[in-house]
Formats: sequence, C-alpha cells, structure tokens
Amino acid sequence: MNLLLLFMSLLFYTFGEPKYIILLLITVAVNYFGGLLIGTWGESNRKKAVLAAAVVLNLGILGYFKYYAFAAETWNLLMRKEILSPREIALPVGISFYTFQALSYVIDLYRGKCGVQRSFYKLLLYISFFPQLIAGPIVRYQSIEAQIDKRQVDFEKFSEGVARFITGLGKKVILANTFAETVDRIFAMNLIELGTFAAWYGIILYAMQIYFDFSGYSDMAVGMGKMFGFDFQENFRMPYCAVSIREFWRRWHISLSEWFKEYVYIPLGGSRRGLSRTCVNLFIVFLVTGLWHGAGWNFIVWGMLHGVCIILERLVGEKRQKQSQSFPRFLGHGYCLLVVLVAWVFFRAETLTESFAYLSSMFRISSGNVDAAELFSRKLIVLSAVGALLCGAVPEPVQKNIWNQSWFRGLALPCVMVLCLILLAADSYNPFIYFRF
Repeated sequence: MNLLLLFMSLLFYTFGEPKYIILLLITVAVNYFGGLLIGTWGESNRKKAVLAAAVVLNLGILGYFKYYAFAAETWNLLMRKEILSPREIALPVGISFYTFQALSYVIDLYRGKCGVQRSFYKLLLYISFFPQLIAGPIVRYQSIEAQIDKRQVDFEKFSEGVARFITGLGKKVILANTFAETVDRIFAMNLIELGTFAAWYGIILYAMQIYFDFSGYSDMAVGMGKMFGFDFQENFRMPYCAVSIREFWRRWHISLSEWFKEYVYIPLGGSRRGLSRTCVNLFIVFLVTGLWHGAGWNFIVWGMLHGVCIILERLVGEKRQKQSQSFPRFLGHGYCLLVVLVAWVFFRAETLTESFAYLSSMFRISSGNVDAAELFSRKLIVLSAVGALLCGAVPEPVQKNIWNQSWFRGLALPCVMVLCLILLAADSYNPFIYFRF
C-alpha cells in the first residue's frame, strides 16, 4: 500500500509541477541523510551541527524560490541602485508546506520525540503524500510515525473519509468558488470609488471565500487520509466564532499555529522570560507567519497586525486578571471580526496602496459608483446566507447534531457531490488560494 501511495503522490506532484519533482526529492534526501546522521551520532555537538545544516539547507531552498525576488527588490530600493539582479522565479507548488514537514522531522528527531526513518521511500511518502502535499494541513512526523508502518482501514473509516471529502469539496466548489468570482470583480474595480456597502460586502465575502477554500481543502485532505488509514489533525474549528485574535489562531490553520509555537515561539523562550520578552517573541512569530504566507509587504503587515493585537490582548488580559474584570463575550466577538476583516484586506489586495484605498472605502460613508445589482445576484445572496450560517451563525453543537443524523448525511452528501460535479463540468473557474504558498 505504501509503495502505491508513493507512486500516486509523485505522479500527482509531477502532473502539476514536473520540473520541480527533482527539488522535492532533493529536500527529502537532505532530511533523510541528515536524519541518519542525527540518529547515528550520540555526541550532541555533532548532532547539533547536522541539525543546523539541515535547517539552513531547508530554509535556504525555500528562501531562494519564495523570497529572492522580494529581497532583491527591497534591497535595491533601500540602496537606491540595483545591487541584486531581479529575476522571476516560479514558486514550486506546496513548497512552504512540505518544507515545514521536513523540518519537523529532523527537529523532532534531534529532540528525541521520534525515531529515525531508515527507509528513504517511507520518508518520501511522509513528505510527498498527495492529499495534504499542496495546501496542508502541516503534518508533523511524530504524529503519523506509527501510521506509516501500521494503520487500519475498514469500511467505517473509509466511509467517514468519503463523507469528509465530499464536505470539503462542497465548501470549495459550491461556496468558495461562487464568492471568489464576486470578490475578484470588486478588487479589480477602482477601489477609491467603491461604495461603503460594496466594500464591506466584498471583504466579508472574501473572509468566507478563504475560509471555505482552505478549510474545504483541509477537509478533503483529512478525508482522503482516512480512506488510506491515516488520521490527520483538524485544521479549523469555526474560527469566526472566536472572541479574541488569540482564540482565532487556536481555531484557524491550527497545524501552522502549532508548528510556529513548537519550533519558533518556544525556542525563543515562549512566555518563560517575563512579559516584555513574551511580547517580543509573539511579534517575531507573527512577523514570520506573515512572511510564510507570502513574499510581500502586504503579508508582513497582515502578520504584524495580528501580532500586535495578540500582544495587546495579553497586556490587557494581565491587567483585567489583576483587577478581576470580565469582558462581555459579544464585544470580544465584534472586536475579533473587525480585526480579522481589516487584516484580510491586506491579505487579499495586491499592494499596500490598494489595501489603504480599500480600507478608505470601508470606513467612509459613500454610495460609490458601483451598481450593487451588477454584483449581487440572487444565487450569491442565498449562498452568502448559507456561508454565514456555516461560519458560526448556527452554533457548532447544533451543526454537529444535525450532521450526525444519518438520514441528513444520506440525503445531503449525494446532492452535494452531484452539484459539485455539475459545477466543475460547467465552469473552469476553480482557484485554490493556498496553492501559491
């Protein structure tokens, strides 16, 4: 089974990026041989040197392909002359995800949290496994180490995987794709002339688009993993129900949040060295989080905005705890949604100039020059309402209770699958936001 899955994974990646399959193999080789050396050498300094070399090589490959152009442009701008030659470098699909998975293997091995994988093809399977290769969730090696060699596949688990896959496909094809068309049209307009209502509706649609796009892909990955006997961690838990940015990141892209906590925040000192150092560590983590998502100032601002809010929450939380004050939940929810929506503007817009133009349209009262009837079809309004319900307007326990009804699943899943097939056959517009990462 493992050899078949490996063949399917390599074929899948080669179909999308044939020239970068060699880069994937090089990444796996670096960590495979690094892992063998770490597992062989008991002397800590030699092990540390191998780990450092593996980390540098992994991040060096990622940095060249993802950040060279941005670094060259920024450095030349600062120096006011061309020092680094600008060049267009195509970004290998999924490189941010599989690099982080590879790093988790060698780091956890150095820490003694997992064993050495002496089979090259099994490590290659772990890093290249096609369900989550392109857009996560980021699977840490220690969490599936045992499953690579021994896992159970039965009818119940396979059926659960199929249901989860169809759920994710529905999120992506029915909801995210529909929202994406209108969002793209809005952001392609003259943002300064965009009316207040259209601007807010556009960014709300984008918030739902990116959630259903990314969580839909995660659901498909988790579902396909179950079909083959793997149990991947959940990557989303209704993030728009959060009442703070700190809670938002416990619900949004959970695998990435935990990765940065384990391999960046804690090594920096975490919260063990006083409040001031904790705030600095948090800021660094979210600065890096922004950079991980994209090589551009928009992503950096997006990450820093989240980081600053989490730092303020920690400072205010410390003060409230000393004063024994409570904070109304509905106010926290409103604050969290406002910050997240404002931050999504920076994530979606192409430049900082576009971001501030869009924010200007959101926060000034103006009817604008856009005819709302041209943007908001009946289909879009209905699906927007459905999206809002699934994002948290209907409480999570109620949703789970409905979903656990076998009659509902038996009726809903075939309908969703058929509708997805019809939409995919009829429309070629099928963007995946996180493919570019």
